[in-house]
Amino acid sequence: MARRPERILLTGFEPFGGDPVNPSWEVARALQGEALAGAHVVAVQMPCVFGQAHEALAAALAAHRPQLVLCLGLAANRSTLSLERVGINVDDARIPDNAGAQPIDQPAVPGAPAAYFATLPIKAMVAAMQAEGLPAEVSQTAGTFVCNHLLFGLMHQLRRRRGVRGGFMHVPFLPEQARSAGMPGLALADQVRGVRIALLAARSVQGDIVHTGGAVS
Repeated sequence: MARRPERILLTGFEPFGGDPVNPSWEVARALQGEALAGAHVVAVQMPCVFGQAHEALAAALAAHRPQLVLCLGLAANRSTLSLERVGINVDDARIPDNAGAQPIDQPAVPGAPAAYFATLPIKAMVAAMQAEGLPAEVSQTAGTFVCNHLLFGLMHQLRRRRGVRGGFMHVPFLPEQARSAGMPGLALADQVRGVRIALLAARSVQGDIVHTGGAVS
């Protein structure tokens, strides 16, 4: 029997908060089908809805059986490609999700640990993007909206999938969104290039590099 090609699951969110476009999905679908270091990228859109995002992720993991997972989400107030270090077990929504739910101080997964660390080599991925002139950083918080909810749910689900590594990257607004909102932005081509570089680094680095990625506050 022919060996099944390895797969990278790359997710992005549907638009939310009144924006017609979500850069995270635009990046993911731009990379759909690419072959990166011997693995094929499968892009799947996630609903920006508490609970439903976990269900959609579980279905994607079961359908595609990836060896590596990177979830993308929008951080409108950031100007960099931000790899998240940790997801916390808290849903505390400043605005409603796309189904109108606005959980406050609720667990992302009842009975689960307080937090999970990403298992991707986030510092190596950041260094690889920076080496190509792209703005990139390690982030110490994924917030408490659906992005953090998905990151926490991902790591909770991967605990039963031996050898599958996962994590989350926040991306900025696109320039056209940034101008109207008075926020920082980054061109779609640069976001796509950055995610591609990060995925290649994740495929080639099994542990992580020793490199500063901390924050003072």
